[in-house]
Amino acid sequence: MATFNFELVSPERVLFSGSVDAVILPAADGDVTVLAGHAPLMTTLKTGFLVVTDKPGNGKRVLVRGGFADVSQNGLTVLAERALPAEELTQEILDKEILQAEMAYDATNDLAAKHAAESALAQLREAKAALNY
Repeated sequence: MATFNFELVSPERVLFSGSVDAVILPAADGDVTVLAGHAPLMTTLKTGFLVVTDKPGNGKRVLVRGGFADVSQNGLTVLAERALPAEELTQEILDKEILQAEMAYDATNDLAAKHAAESALAQLREAKAALNY
């Protein structure tokens, strides 16, 4: 399988930089699978799991909360507002993320912001259930 360059960056650190086979993005309009040779694309990300496959049968999950993805001739770059590898997630961290999303929901009267917070809450609760917390 052909590979391409992928970089995942959060405000705190670079979480991944290297060649990959595929990346599944939690794009705002639905999940997008990026493979080598993908057409140029720029999209916003919603809360959800980004899955990186750097060798067949080896997918790494990273919980992202917002950000942007840019697919170009040079590969894929993801600038995430927040990103936590699945192996670093704990029940306490997820509970904190859920509380922050609930506070964002309660703090606004803007319908679009409420919808985004509601969607983030649903994704975080699904992540918590998927990790058996």
